[in-house]
Amino acid sequence: MLAQFTLQLIAGISLMWVLMPRRQVTSGFFRIQMLLVLGLSVLVALTAGQLAPTTTDKTAPVRWETWLGMVIGLTAFAGSILWTLERRKAGGICAFIIWGLANLALDSAFRGTLAPNWLGLLSAGATAAVLGGTVTGMLLGHWYLTAPTMSIAPLTKLTQIFGLSLIVRLIVSGLAWYLGSDALQGSLLWTWFALRWLAGILAPLVLCGMTLQILRYRNTQAATGVLFAAVILTFIGELSAALLSSELHCPF
Repeated sequence: MLAQFTLQLIAGISLMWVLMPRRQVTSGFFRIQMLLVLGLSVLVALTAGQLAPTTTDKTAPVRWETWLGMVIGLTAFAGSILWTLERRKAGGICAFIIWGLANLALDSAFRGTLAPNWLGLLSAGATAAVLGGTVTGMLLGHWYLTAPTMSIAPLTKLTQIFGLSLIVRLIVSGLAWYLGSDALQGSLLWTWFALRWLAGILAPLVLCGMTLQILRYRNTQAATGVLFAAVILTFIGELSAALLSSELHCPF
């Protein structure tokens, strides 16, 4: 579960790099972001074995996701150097490469693990976008402390993408609820289900709306605080959903 969650986080963060107006953000932000993904990719490489079926064969081949994690890490390291040197075009290419590799790893990690398969893959992508939107938005909000003259448009754009991601997440979870409602039996499963919806979808939607309203007044510090709360809630919601999905094999 840790490897899958980390892959979704990498895919989501890199998706935000691709979608955000990079020209309006200073290079230092992307340098730190690349180093963040470098650390996450190491975690993927170390934990990708958890994605494999339990086996006692010590000669089992290395998971495909392990190699992808290594390549993502190397690309992120190269990207951090390029952004440090202000090579923005080459750094942007690294962002696209990481996004593509992360999506390949997501497809490999989630294909066939949840039913129906198409909904499971859509759910993995929606979760990646939600995690990436809130984490990248929160970190960008903090970056305004070091670059106070930077345009507010990138943070507004990321918050809007975060909101759209939450709407997609709501629709996907609603479909999963419709398809797998009969399997929700017992207080523990219902507790996870409540956390998934309240902490992972509904509360972040409210906080996203609050952030957009705050940004109308150009108060990036207050907006960052709200996004920080959204990060905590989305992590709680998505981890609860992961526990629920592992029990019921349905992408709640």
